[in-house]
Amino acid sequence: MATKTIRVPASAFPANLLQSKRWLTRLNQSVVFVILAAAALAFLLPLLWMISTSLKPKEQIFAYPLIWLPDPPQWANYGKALNNPSFRFLLFLQNSLYYAVLSTIGVVLSSAFVAYAFARLRWWGRDAWFLITLATMMIPYPVTLIPQFLIFKQIGWVGTFNPLIVPNFLGVPFFIFLLRQFFLTIPMDLSDAARIDGASDWGIFWRVILPLTQPALITVALFTFLYCWNDFLGPLIFLNDGRKYTLAVGLAAFRGQYRTQWDLMMAAATVVTAPIVVIFFFAQRRFIQGITLTGMKG
Repeated sequence: MATKTIRVPASAFPANLLQSKRWLTRLNQSVVFVILAAAALAFLLPLLWMISTSLKPKEQIFAYPLIWLPDPPQWANYGKALNNPSFRFLLFLQNSLYYAVLSTIGVVLSSAFVAYAFARLRWWGRDAWFLITLATMMIPYPVTLIPQFLIFKQIGWVGTFNPLIVPNFLGVPFFIFLLRQFFLTIPMDLSDAARIDGASDWGIFWRVILPLTQPALITVALFTFLYCWNDFLGPLIFLNDGRKYTLAVGLAAFRGQYRTQWDLMMAAATVVTAPIVVIFFFAQRRFIQGITLTGMKG
């Protein structure tokens, strides 16, 4: 029996089928956009509350219902906060920059060195040592805080920036792992070609690998700077001299035994937060690129 092919005219299909698919796609995108916008607003609320509180008179800070727009704005709060004798802003700013900049340099250099050895060099016990390095990430910082304090006290480092800065020149396991993953994506042919041209491992690292690793290095530098700038526990434990306090610790000057100057504290906190926002704004393109290339998501 012969089969007969039945041809269905194009007009038999719904003419608006393609338009319906496009409409559904746009609807899905709109829903995702609304959800992300709501999540972004939720994360921005603490920042907006901080800025709003920094400009409020004292009687409006805890008023109910909540007042978002200060009436009138108290711009003098910023002057009072920065000129507060207990909050030596310029001195604390200098200490924070000293701690954050040196720590960032140490973490970037040391982590890059170690990650290069784990990713590009072959030596006995490499994989075992890498697993040990990863295992140290599982140890909570408070567990090692007391032993570190006792060691640093024995060698006379308590009261100085050495306990905060020197360990960063020995590598950070998380950033070692991050950079190692990035180094593994660079073809070995580039290193082999440079070695044929007479380059040593040191030359390959500086002239071939590092220039290709800028996005990942910027990501590591930004994470480290943010952590050190906002670090409160470390300076509080190891710095027992008020002249060496960082901005994060110095903010406690507005908290008294019986009351807290919330307006001045929020004004000072806004000033302390501003450099981080500016740095992230200018480095966000490289930051996102580094996260994407290293696979560090979620």
